[in-house]
Amino acid sequence: MEHLFLGLAIALVIGFEFVNGFHDTANAVATVIYTNTLKPIYAVVWSGIWNLLGVLTSSGAVAFAIISLLPVELVINGNVEQSTVMVLALLISAIIWNLGTWYLGLPVSSTHSLIGSITGIAIANSLSNPNLSDDRIWWSSINWSKMQEILTSLVISPLLGFCGAAILFLIAKALIKKEELYSAPAENIPSLGVRALLILTCTGVSFAHGSNDGQKGMGLMMLILVWLLPSFFALNMHTSPQAIAELVARSHSVIPILETQIKGTSTDRQSFENSLEELTRFLQPQGQLNENTWRSLISESQAIAHQFSVDNSFELISESDRRQLRNDAYLIANTITKLEKQNQLNTFDRQDLLIDYRNQLDKITKFIPYWVKIAIALSLGLGTMIGWQRIVVTVGEKIGNEHLNYAQGATAELVTMTTIVAADYVGLPVSTTHILSSGIAGSMVANRAGLQIDTLKNLLLAWLLTLPSCILLGFATYSIGLFVTQKFI
Repeated sequence: MEHLFLGLAIALVIGFEFVNGFHDTANAVATVIYTNTLKPIYAVVWSGIWNLLGVLTSSGAVAFAIISLLPVELVINGNVEQSTVMVLALLISAIIWNLGTWYLGLPVSSTHSLIGSITGIAIANSLSNPNLSDDRIWWSSINWSKMQEILTSLVISPLLGFCGAAILFLIAKALIKKEELYSAPAENIPSLGVRALLILTCTGVSFAHGSNDGQKGMGLMMLILVWLLPSFFALNMHTSPQAIAELVARSHSVIPILETQIKGTSTDRQSFENSLEELTRFLQPQGQLNENTWRSLISESQAIAHQFSVDNSFELISESDRRQLRNDAYLIANTITKLEKQNQLNTFDRQDLLIDYRNQLDKITKFIPYWVKIAIALSLGLGTMIGWQRIVVTVGEKIGNEHLNYAQGATAELVTMTTIVAADYVGLPVSTTHILSSGIAGSMVANRAGLQIDTLKNLLLAWLLTLPSCILLGFATYSIGLFVTQKFI
């Protein structure tokens, strides 16, 4: 059964990124195809190559930012079936929405789809899990702090796209007097300089898109692999004995620092039980810090130091212990992160040791193999090859009252590329679709071309409905999946 779940889950991740190619990567090639700068097949292949390079060079920060939205009890859950149902529900609901809006030719955000689905699943999990405390209400499973951070980036980035493209277009029009740039594309191929400019901006958007958007699928793929193949993916098996020794040394160095926060004897400090449950409680959105949180950090750090002192290679650790050690490392690292955000580490003279400890723990759990990156990048590229036409027509002809000209395409893509790179640097997911569509709208307004109200209404309606629709889809698919597995599997 696990092999069936594994195959189905991986197929859905690939399918999600394939459909993502319809929406987001199609935006990257929209201007070069619409302006006859490149033939569609060349544009798609070129964009796919740079998406691949963007994915391969990505840090993984965005991938794990998406994962951090999931309820912590599901991320570390030992119930493989429940965890797999979560990922399947998340992907199915996002794919359904993305396919529907693509069919209508509406460029919507795959990121919004994912976040909506995750929210619906978190609510369903809170309502259906009898092990959760009675004082938790349905919205308490949602990581509101991270949700606010991500939604803020998703709201601000289109505004940056609109204003940035408008300003850049006006600057270009004032400084560059080449008339060809400001005329609608003819059937013939544009001049070499214009082609070079548009290919350059297409390249930048494709690379930036791969480095940001491709990470969402990578994060989900790694969750699946960790749950279903823990012997290979629970820990980074390429971690060197030297790195493990450094982690053990850092564990020993932070324990005395943590002990300053609790009372009692040394024996009391080391004998605290239920530490995993305590850290899981603290990591809930409403979880409050108390002395037991510090005791749990000490207990789990001691466990990691002991295990890695005995086995200086992950190959020597049993499969069950690898899964447990991953959970330990995940909880410790995320607890330190939450303490840092709450300014609880400012009281320590050597808080840098705790930050370094967290970073070392992240290295053994937050990793993405190259073959996963390649699979995601290829899925994006293939999706673009199949479904680019609908989105290209919307971007080129249906946003403004005039057809997209060369300068508008270039400025919108340049601003899109810059915004995505900045978001990737700080580890926040953004929507290529929203930024580019807003950028084109901004350039149209700057050129006094006006906007097509009907298209804007449809776009805004689709954008506004994406979150609530995917919340409902995520809630429904997760609830149905749990019912089916409990009754028939």
